[in-house]
Amino acid sequence: MDLTRRIQLYLIGLIIGGGIAYFIYGDRITNGAWTPESKLKQRLHSTLLQARPSAEQQLAERNIRLEELRLAMDKASIDFSDSERTSDSMFYAVDTRVQGMDLRLIVVGLRDFDLDSTATLWSVQDR
Repeated sequence: MDLTRRIQLYLIGLIIGGGIAYFIYGDRITNGAWTPESKLKQRLHSTLLQARPSAEQQLAERNIRLEELRLAMDKASIDFSDSERTSDSMFYAVDTRVQGMDLRLIVVGLRDFDLDSTATLWSVQDR
């Protein structure tokens, strides 16, 4: 078998395998959330469900709802150098723009996702 025939068979197998993978996994196969920042933004978008009372007050002062913050996670950037780890929690420093305001959000999540997968808004600061 010559090289041209091998390349043709390889490409046919690649196309068939890609089609089967897309059929099984759908749009998840084309998800570009491979970096740690992308995975974290994806997690916070789906799990930021509650806020501490002081954070709720800070949101009310700025006339922002928690749902708006969840939607802003797609365009946010996470500053890992300002994020803090404790023995059981992670305090993430998230910079985002909501309603024309540049904000720094401190979001807390447990390190062990099996115990509690929700994230909590800890504080809201102006940047």
